Amino acid sequence: MKKGKIYGISLGPGDPDLITVKGLRLLQTVDRIYYPGSVTEERTTTSYSLPILKAYDLDENKLTGMFLKMSDNRDEAQQTYANTFKQMLTDYQNGLQIAFVSEGDISFYSTFSYLLTYIQQHQLEVEIVAGVPSFLLGAAEHQIPLALLTEKIVVLPRTSNVLQLQQYLSDFETVVLIKVRSILQEIIPVIQQQAVMLFYCERLGTAQQFISTSLEEIMNRDIPYFSLLILKKQL
Repeated sequence: MKKGKIYGISLGPGDPDLITVKGLRLLQTVDRIYYPGSVTEERTTTSYSLPILKAYDLDENKLTGMFLKMSDNRDEAQQTYANTFKQMLTDYQNGLQIAFVSEGDISFYSTFSYLLTYIQQHQLEVEIVAGVPSFLLGAAEHQIPLALLTEKIVVLPRTSNVLQLQQYLSDFETVVLIKVRSILQEIIPVIQQQAVMLFYCERLGTAQQFISTSLEEIMNRDIPYFSLLILKKQL
């Protein structure tokens, strides 16, 4: 019987062209592709990864969604991971080549990392294909260097701790804030008080991409989940 294998494949931030050559080649050859998505409050499903996959003209019969409720209840999420892994394990035992994809880089705050724990516990053959995380595309779109020489960078998710942010802005030349939708209002006063340059990004690599360097422009904006801020010291 053909031996199974699992691939964790990075799709990049949203532009289908930003996948690696290796990642695309594997997607074209594997037998099954799992992709992450969300269950909305209206009980419909949505996926940031699916439109990227559809751009590659793949056999849609190979696509299987894994949908998580947008909630801080990790017990329910863990059950979804366990159920998805059972499906993947059956595919693996049947000798299939399996991919699980993620927008951005698959090792950077990715759903796949939870599945990787199960994969490694069962000692299954796995290969991870790196990709472009959103903040690197953000720097490229703003045409700024993310770091030079010995400058230090820190990446912070959903930090609303004002004192902590002030400390990081003091200690690092570049602070990247991801998942800023729920915390923007809390951190605006800190940004206003600091001598920093602001580079805002949302829905990078998509037709809805929006970038700005104006705090006033984004203060009253409806901030989506896929958004980030790059803050750089004014040297």
